Formats: sequence, C-alpha cells, structure tokens
Amino acid sequence: MPDAAQDAVIAFLTDPANQRGAEPATVIRTHISVVVLNGDRAYKLKRAVRLPYTDFSTPDLRLATCKAEFALNKPTAPSLYLGVRRITRAAGGGLEFDGPGELVDAVVEMVRFDECDLFDRQAESGVLTPAIMATLAHRIAQFHAEAPVIHAGGGAENLAGVLDINRAGFATGEVFGEAEVAAFDAAFRQRLERHAAVLDAREARGLVRRCHGDLHLRNICLFDGRPTLFDCIDFNDQIATVDVLYDLAFLLMDLWHRNLGGLANLVANRYFDEIGEDAGYELLPFFMAVRAAVRAHVTGTFAKDCGADAPRQAAIAREYFDLALELLDAEPCGVTAIGGFSGSGKTTIAETLAPRMPPPPGARVVESDRTRKAMFGVPAETPLPPEAYDTEVSDEVYARLAARSRALVEAGASVVVDAVFDRSDRRAALAEALREHRFAGFWLAADPDVLRHRIEVRPKGPSDATVEVLEAQLARASGSVEWSTIPSERSAEEVVQAMLAGCLQGR
Repeated sequence: MPDAAQDAVIAFLTDPANQRGAEPATVIRTHISVVVLNGDRAYKLKRAVRLPYTDFSTPDLRLATCKAEFALNKPTAPSLYLGVRRITRAAGGGLEFDGPGELVDAVVEMVRFDECDLFDRQAESGVLTPAIMATLAHRIAQFHAEAPVIHAGGGAENLAGVLDINRAGFATGEVFGEAEVAAFDAAFRQRLERHAAVLDAREARGLVRRCHGDLHLRNICLFDGRPTLFDCIDFNDQIATVDVLYDLAFLLMDLWHRNLGGLANLVANRYFDEIGEDAGYELLPFFMAVRAAVRAHVTGTFAKDCGADAPRQAAIAREYFDLALELLDAEPCGVTAIGGFSGSGKTTIAETLAPRMPPPPGARVVESDRTRKAMFGVPAETPLPPEAYDTEVSDEVYARLAARSRALVEAGASVVVDAVFDRSDRRAALAEALREHRFAGFWLAADPDVLRHRIEVRPKGPSDATVEVLEAQLARASGSVEWSTIPSERSAEEVVQAMLAGCLQGR
C-alpha cells in the first residue's frame, strides 16, 4: 500500500488513548522506517516502499521483515527487543494490536532507552571515551567470531554485489548526475580489481559472514551500561552477508566523517588486537570508501521525499560522496618507529600519530607490549612474570615487530611501531627489514627523573615496566641513537608534528 496510507497506523501508535507515559508519543522517520516512541516503548514500523535493495510494499512482507529483525537482533540486544506486534483491523473499523481481523501492518516492539545513550548522540556531545570504544571493538570482534559463515561466491564477487546495489541506489535519487555516478562507479570497480585476490582469499577463510550490515553509530547504544549493537540489516541478506571488515568499516567511516579519527583508529587497532592478526588492515580504506558511498546514495534517496529539508539532506549526501572519493584515493606512507625508555610517552605519541598517517583510519600500531602479551596468550592488561622479559623472549618480540611491520607495509598499510628499541642491533634489524620501504625512526628523549615520575603515577596498562625496569634500561644505555631525537617534554602535538614532518616527507 502507498506510504501515505500508513498515516492511520502511525496515528494509532501515537493515539493518546494508547499513550504509555506522561509525554505524547513522538515519531522519527528514516528512508525505510518509522519509529514511534511511546512512554517506555519504541515501535518500529517498516515504510511501505519498494527499492532496489528491499521490498516492504505489502503488510505480509513487512510482518516477515519485522520477524526477521527480531530474530536477528535478539542475540546482540536480548533485553532491548521484546517481540513483534501485528496491527490488525478491529471489528469497528479501527486498529488494534494482535486481533483476529485482517493484517494491516506490523511493528517490532522494543524497550525505549534515552536517546542520549545512542552513540551518535554521544559523539555529538563529545562523551565517547577511548575506554568505551575499546570495549565496543571487543564486542564487535566477539560478534563477528560468532557470526555464521556464508559461502555463496567469492569475496570480490560479494563486494561487486555491494557496488551493484550502490549504482542502482544512486538512480533512485536526484542528487547526482548520471555521468558522475558512472565515473564514481568505475573508480570503485578499478579498486575492487586491485583487492580481488585478497578478498577471495578472505572468503575462502570463512571471513564473509552474516554480519550486522548497518553498523554505524546510531545503531549502537549504551544499554545496561554496555555498548550494545542493534537494528541490524533484516530486509536483505545479501547486504548483511559481507566480509567482517566491511561490517566494521561502517563504524570507522562514521567516526571519520564526524572528525573522530582518533577513535576510529583506536577501534580499528583494538579490533585487530582482539582477533590476533594484521591481515586485511590494508582493506579498511577501501571498505570505508564503499560505506561512504552507501551513505551517499541512501541519503540522496531520502532527500527526494524530505520536502523543505531536501536541500540539507542533498548536501549531506554530497559530503558522503566526496568523502568516498577521498578515502578511495588516499595512499599509505610507510613505517614510523618510536623508541625510548619506559615512561618516555611512546604509546601516547603512537596513538596520537597513528590517526594522522594516511590512509584512513590511520596506521596500524604494532606495540611490543601487546605483542608480548599475545605471545603468552593473556590479555594486554595482565602482568607477565619476569621470565617473560628474558633476552631470548625479547629477541622474539622484536623479530615479530619487524615481520609484522614488513607484512603490513607490503600489503599497503601504514604502520607505527612502538617499542623501547634501546639496543642498536634491534633498531638496525627493523631498518634492514624495511630497507625497501619508506621508513623513519624517532627516539623520545627525557630526563631520567621525569621518566621515573611518569612510571610511578601512570595508570595500569599493557606495559609491565616498573622503575626498576627503567633503571636497568638506563644502565644499559650507551652512545647516541641514530634515529631522530625528539625531547618528550614537548606537548604531544609538538612531538607528532615533528614526526609527521619527518615521516611524510618525500611522499
């Protein structure tokens, strides 16, 4: 039935006679849904639309999709999703919930939560913290590990299907011209061809799965004190059956679009730390670009029916279109190593520098502390015994840092290496491993008393270094360091600017 005919359903859901709280019900509209907030409940209604990627044109189709939405979201948000309600014709001609009359429509019934707990609102308010985002990265990695593996074609073929949907989606709007859409599509097809072999190998490994499919900030909330994924793609299995990194990329792109590059880089790094590998990191810029293209065509379609708000929505669609091209064109900038005694601020600088190193979401941070903890199979914050720091173990840690850095840069990613590097042979070994690639090494220098104080007052993290460990490092120190030396007493921004001037020169 026409979308306008759903006005009676919305009127029923917002009727004061059905009001569940002191405040009147409110209505939120998107390009494919209507959400009615009524007291302690939220009712999600599918709009009666038929698009290239979904069909909600009949009550039966909308009911089936509501049932799919409930089944797919219940595992990740069990306390949030309550059930599916049928809206039926009452004996007197009105509407009622779950009656014996004809099916008019259907809604998913959910617990209403404070909209301030939506991550997009928290991003706008500036209250998203690194700790929350690290927890979210862990949750997404866990979700992906449990998601069903789907073998229905090659990995490149899967992404080609996404590009097909994008191209068809642009045709449903009026923001973009045919010529620019054709050029846009051609650029993405060319980049897809470059990544085809890697995508196919990932599919063969079982990394194409039935994912969330719509993992941007508005579909994540803080519920019961935990980051919670909800509102996954329920209407098109093809859209949601994707490489797990393409699923993650929607969140990364959304953060990047909101100028939260530091959080995007943090999420990317913690996710890869959680899955215990670096393979595929180089795909993130391409996946983010495709996600920006999705937002461009979806917002462009939405703009057509927005009335007075159409110009603003069209401008947003254009923002995403331009961002997609920027993400597609960004090139990596090699490997940057940061050394210095414990307490010199290496991790802080690495985490500040990494988001600034193209391409988005920034560099993969390869840390000695996390690498060592992974070798012993413990979480990054779990202390290791002294023998885990024997010379032989540390030699293996540094060998892995060099191997990981080389593999990443050869795949097409930028890298920041974070380790003490107080021995010249370990610095030389890293430089040798990267002799065919762009490389810059920096040494953070600080007064020993400053280092001692920092170690004493810093919060617990992946590093197990104590003042005693620092003293041993200082005792071993001999001669000058061949890497560029930067005083770590400078502000983080000053240090990073000095590093960027060195590691990006000659690009």
